Amino acid sequence: MKIVITEFMDLAAVDTLRSGFTVVYDPALVDRSGDLLGLLADAPALIVRNRTQVNRELLAAAPRLRVVGRLGVGLDNIDVQACQARGIEVIPATGANALAVAEYVIATVMTLLRGAYLSSVEVAKGKWPRQQLSEGRETAGRTLGLVGFGGIGQLAAKLAQALGMRVVAYDPLLAADAPAWKDSGVMRRELDELLAESDAVSLHVPLTERTRGLMDAARIGRMKPEAVLVNTARGGIVDETALAEALRSGKLAGAALDVFTHEPLPVDSPLAAVPNLILTPHIGGVTRESNTRVSTMIAERVASFLRAKA
Repeated sequence: MKIVITEFMDLAAVDTLRSGFTVVYDPALVDRSGDLLGLLADAPALIVRNRTQVNRELLAAAPRLRVVGRLGVGLDNIDVQACQARGIEVIPATGANALAVAEYVIATVMTLLRGAYLSSVEVAKGKWPRQQLSEGRETAGRTLGLVGFGGIGQLAAKLAQALGMRVVAYDPLLAADAPAWKDSGVMRRELDELLAESDAVSLHVPLTERTRGLMDAARIGRMKPEAVLVNTARGGIVDETALAEALRSGKLAGAALDVFTHEPLPVDSPLAAVPNLILTPHIGGVTRESNTRVSTMIAERVASFLRAKA
């Protein structure tokens, strides 16, 4: 049985699959749609990350497809409904990269609040912006607002609380009497309350029609002027133009984006040359350790599924 892998995966996990299956592993396949569609003609299994679009065109070219493994947790690049209609199993790596994302969130919140770690070029040139950079803020005593309180949000809350932060969260899908609220000590808030109250806001929701444009100009405007915003969830949740304008005008103190409406980020993006903005290429959930965990989990679950169907 053939397994096609279109994006990067831990090589040890790939080799594990090769011991029992015919594996086509090419991390550049995601950018060669013609080659990919041809390879899927006789493949019962496909493994992707977030860039490969498992849409109706791809599914039409894969008549034997029975399982899609997702090296991550977001499913907005996979037409789950179409897969279900075909009886194709979709397997995400739930929980395997949670720690990596949570650490990214806390690290960037600390960096943005402190504001002292982006001056290396100036200092190396002999400048000494000590007074300017002495206005940084400590995380202890600050409020972290989590928009979405699933597994990643709950882990980020624990890390923040360990640093002395107060944590509030908004999650309309989590009942008010759910054990997670009491167990974590995190206070439940409505979205507008959270935005007005928080010194740092971190997004942990999937991209849906309900969340698309969630952080628009109006909601960004409800945040404190000295607050910071972190998005490791999905591009499209934040209005990038509105965010750029808020940062340039000083209506928001800082932001970190790991995900974007269009990836890679276009050269004419409104986010170019924006002050107090950290941009990273969708790697919040990817570390050496998390890549190993994610790849191992998906390799094991895809292999198990194929053997059960053999």
